Amino acid sequence: MSDTAAKIEARAALLDAAERLLISTGYAEISTRRLAEEAGVNHGLVHYYFGSMDELFAQVLERFTERLIARQRAMYARDVPFLEKWRTAMSYLDEDLESGYQKVWLELQALAWNKPALRDRVVHVDEEWRAVVTEAIQGAVEAYDIDTDTFPVEAIVSLVATFNLGMILERHSGVSTGHRELLAAIDSWLQTLDVGVRS
Repeated sequence: MSDTAAKIEARAALLDAAERLLISTGYAEISTRRLAEEAGVNHGLVHYYFGSMDELFAQVLERFTERLIARQRAMYARDVPFLEKWRTAMSYLDEDLESGYQKVWLELQALAWNKPALRDRVVHVDEEWRAVVTEAIQGAVEAYDIDTDTFPVEAIVSLVATFNLGMILERHSGVSTGHRELLAAIDSWLQTLDVGVRS
């Protein structure tokens, strides 16, 4: 194996291992040695390839996010009513819970609270998500002829982002009270808008 191939393989192994450990145990339980053992590489390679554990964790989040944003963009690009896209997007909440992405996202947010450089990376990931959602909401606002003076697109995006984050956080704490009812109420409201467009 060439040096370049070995480097790529070792970096990928460390990223994969960090992703698994962030999901299973959380950042507070991950030492350099434990990570290297999980990855099957020498512990010195962690800092050699990434410089710090924070950098490694940030790259785990960014890599995971890149995969899911590609999925989200493909879904929103489909030529179907917004209601169907909304339902698919809400089903992703369960899918992303199962994949562990939400846990990685929450772990990195908590870690970044006291680390400004890491916080900038987390904010950038949030901005990427909001950009995808903004495009989708903009299309829905136009399709449903929603009054953007009363409900600006930015406000709707913020509402969607914060209630999603609230549900994600609560689910990780074992709380799901009212979630199904909230999603059902939003779905019913969107159905009335959809009927209005089609009539």
